[in-house]
Amino acid sequence: MGQSGVLYLVATPIGNMGDISARAREILAAAHVVAAEDTRHSGRLLRELGLERPLVSLHEHNERARTTELLARLRAGENVALVSDAGTPLLSDPGYPLVRAAVESGIAVVPVPGACAAIAALAASGIPVERFCFEGFLPARAAARRQRLAELATEPRTLVLYEAPHRLAASLADLSAALEPERHACIARELTKLHETFYRGALGELAARAQADPDLRRGEMVVVVEGAPERAAETGQLDSALAVLLRFLPPSAAASAAAELAGARRNEAYARALELSEKPARGRT
Repeated sequence: MGQSGVLYLVATPIGNMGDISARAREILAAAHVVAAEDTRHSGRLLRELGLERPLVSLHEHNERARTTELLARLRAGENVALVSDAGTPLLSDPGYPLVRAAVESGIAVVPVPGACAAIAALAASGIPVERFCFEGFLPARAAARRQRLAELATEPRTLVLYEAPHRLAASLADLSAALEPERHACIARELTKLHETFYRGALGELAARAQADPDLRRGEMVVVVEGAPERAAETGQLDSALAVLLRFLPPSAAASAAAELAGARRNEAYARALELSEKPARGRT
């Protein structure tokens, strides 16, 4: 059996064509086939680069079947370049099953780095970047979105989110309610494009502005939100531990275990355990 091909993960521009790397162009030019989220979009990209390569679609509706096909081509010695519509493949885009299958088959998977909207927005946001949590798109349905935000309310790392223009105002309102309106945030709109704009301020202010300013709701969006204050994060960890332990232990024992797990003082944990254990009883009166 001959040598397997290589699966290249090729980052493409998120707006400005000047951001394509020389290496990305070379890889695309030499690939036996380019697997693209949208072949029409990627076809235009190739034409702008002066390239003609065979294109196959790889999107959420055909991912399983296409993975089998592309894996066979890789095993036969062909090189496959995977691209998304913009930016780095797999980040809130298709491709993970193909990468996983290639890794499990011993096929080389080679990243070709380049533009990434999440990283670009984070770097320019003015919000701490040392530790961050990429959440991609929040759930589209309001109830599911609010539930997820409740889980993220005490996350101490900076949050990086993608959002669709038509959901931005509703998502910002939910973010403000769940994470508190004073939390610092930044909306990066149309990154690297002609109308690139950064909106910075408190979540509550940005939520109100999104309702009033239709320009803010146009184009591609990245939302960066400051992490929870340390005290809030500790309280969230303590509550999470107590929520489980109180189902099996009396408040005193649950408090001791939760304090150890969350790094909290035992007297604080005990007081909180009493509060939480009394809530169901109050709800039945």
